Amino acid sequence: MKHLFILVIAWGISLPSMAQEASPNRQYQLISTSPGFVQYKNYYLLTLFQQLPELRKMLQNDPVLKEFFAHKMQLATEALKNCGFEVPCYSSALKFNDEEIQAVSNRLTKLFIAGNELDKLVKNHLIPSGCYGLYAHLSPKEMLIKAWEQDAKAINYTIGVYMNGDQPNYPKIDSISFNVKDRGYTELVATNLKLATTSQHTLFFEPSMAFAMEALELNDRKDAGDYEPMATTVNKAAIDRINQINWNNYPYSVILIPGEGPEDKETALSAGGMLRCRLAALQYTKGAAPFIVVSGGRVHPYKTKYSEAYEMKKFLINTLQIPEEAIIMEPHARHTTTNIRNCARLIFRYGIPMDKPAITSTLKSQSFYISDAVPERSKKELGYYPYKNGKRLSDTEMEFYPNTLSLQIDYDEPLDP
Repeated sequence: MKHLFILVIAWGISLPSMAQEASPNRQYQLISTSPGFVQYKNYYLLTLFQQLPELRKMLQNDPVLKEFFAHKMQLATEALKNCGFEVPCYSSALKFNDEEIQAVSNRLTKLFIAGNELDKLVKNHLIPSGCYGLYAHLSPKEMLIKAWEQDAKAINYTIGVYMNGDQPNYPKIDSISFNVKDRGYTELVATNLKLATTSQHTLFFEPSMAFAMEALELNDRKDAGDYEPMATTVNKAAIDRINQINWNNYPYSVILIPGEGPEDKETALSAGGMLRCRLAALQYTKGAAPFIVVSGGRVHPYKTKYSEAYEMKKFLINTLQIPEEAIIMEPHARHTTTNIRNCARLIFRYGIPMDKPAITSTLKSQSFYISDAVPERSKKELGYYPYKNGKRLSDTEMEFYPNTLSLQIDYDEPLDP
């Protein structure tokens, strides 16, 4: 099962002061490596371990974590000598088994002291980022451990799917690109392992993370970084306009168009995608909202080069004459659940009102699917409800209210975490 979380905060319940303090902060700026958009989106805690100088020094000098690092390096050395043509043998050297994950958890628990670098990490980064919001009700120490366990599982998942060829959640669109039984592929895996254990990777988790990141690159699966940094490129015109909006002039914050990818590699934008754009453009010209959000990644068919969001944006501008400054691209969602989740993320990150309803504009069948089925599907797959239904406006339009839990990283969807 993907998630075994119990959602302890219900919609509409006023939160106690402690929970309010554990809420994400809209002024918080996510920290990333350059060009590490894929890395920080998947493994934000581990990215912080790397990027915060005093914390990095603390972890790098800890004797127990240094011993853990040496142990993983030794396993990698033995794998390169002995694994032959067994792909999982190489991968197991850098995946984290349950005992290793628990050993690091135990050490981080002992290292955590109120006011020290780990405590500051939780209070200054984990909580305000919202990236681990499902654990925000826990104590700072417990939240740290849960975040570490999540990132370790995320690395394992990426290695399992994109090195070993394990089945992903959606095999038709997300599977590995290689025949894992091909002997030539084994050489790629062994070389990746060798590169992951070079001297530039010195923190206890870095060889494993490097191995996972290269697995995504070898598979041409760095989708999570598509069009980034969006705030200064494809979405800059819209973001520059956000502060000028008088929100009282509009009943809704944004009009979301969920993507519909074509099923052949020659078609850039499906017929359904065009019709969804026309429905949304009609709402925009009526003054329903100041922005249209186009949502959808490089999804259908398998390994397509066309981005649903980008193609819808082009259609809105070139065919329907919608100004670019009114269009926000969300080019990463791969499912209907994440269309809305990712829209909620951009609403939060871009400073659009969270307490104002948004609307989806799409074909009738999907509109009712969003209102009737997607909430429970989201709870099952994501561990929470990314939005709350509002009023149904028509067969093709439905209100929704975004939830800040949408900022939570999804550990087993590395193409759109």
